[in-house]
Amino acid sequence: MKRSIAVLAVAAALASFGALADTASNQPVSSNYEYGMPLDVAKVISITPASNAADCQVGTAHMVYVDHQGQKHEIDYREMGNCSQQ
Repeated sequence: MKRSIAVLAVAAALASFGALADTASNQPVSSNYEYGMPLDVAKVISITPASNAADCQVGTAHMVYVDHQGQKHEIDYREMGNCSQQ
């Protein structure tokens, strides 16, 4: 009886650890782009432009992408606003 309870407890612990590891690997970590940083971009999921893109100012944009190993990444980068003549 004690042995089956111990086996059940170990199995439950391993199952919860596997679920925790799976959720941790699916959560992208946002980082800041630095000039010359190599990026492995296989597919862009979304790009959020800088909030002041129409102000002709430099702002922070955000990109979510998947690399060639299938891992999701998030990166923030600086971009120049839209300075078109009107």
